[in-house]
Amino acid sequence: MDSQMQYAEPINNLIRAISRLPGIGEKTATRLALFILNADTEYAKGLAEAIASVKEKVSLCPVCMTFSDADPCRICADPERDPATICVVSDYKDMTALEAMGGYRGSYHILHGNLAPLKGVGPDEIRIKELVARIEAGGVNEVILATGFDAEGEATSAYLTKVLKPAGVRVTRLASGIPVGSYVEFMDGATLGRALAGRREV
Repeated sequence: MDSQMQYAEPINNLIRAISRLPGIGEKTATRLALFILNADTEYAKGLAEAIASVKEKVSLCPVCMTFSDADPCRICADPERDPATICVVSDYKDMTALEAMGGYRGSYHILHGNLAPLKGVGPDEIRIKELVARIEAGGVNEVILATGFDAEGEATSAYLTKVLKPAGVRVTRLASGIPVGSYVEFMDGATLGRALAGRREV
């Protein structure tokens, strides 16, 4: 990065590392790197330890594929949740949005992405086989498809419907209340609640 040649190499390395974060450009990365550099040593150490800790202690729940520091995660381990209903979401942020809404007492399955053939993301690149294994293990009555309503989310929903229908489970899709082309994580609780209540058979 030519614009970073004025900085010492350790600072350039930090700027490059921060700029790899989604939504962070070089200017913002530079500002954050200089903030860290000017902060006290304890803050910098605490930040580094927090990053290392989250990588060491957080992994995917073997049941629903969410991020968790417990095995299984607190939702899968909750005896008051209904494991016979699985809400399938594209990523962790979608699950937290639905949880913040309140009222849903089933379980989840996080795909960690959507099908996007043009980007090289096929069924093997997201957590579909783990979902199929859960269905095949039995005990599941309904799968709610809560992927986004953009092209990739719709394609993922259509593919999952084709894969799951032969297993004999009820497959539903979030319905009214969510505009076409929108993302679950950006919906308010009331909108998500209406969509969940008005889900339709697919």
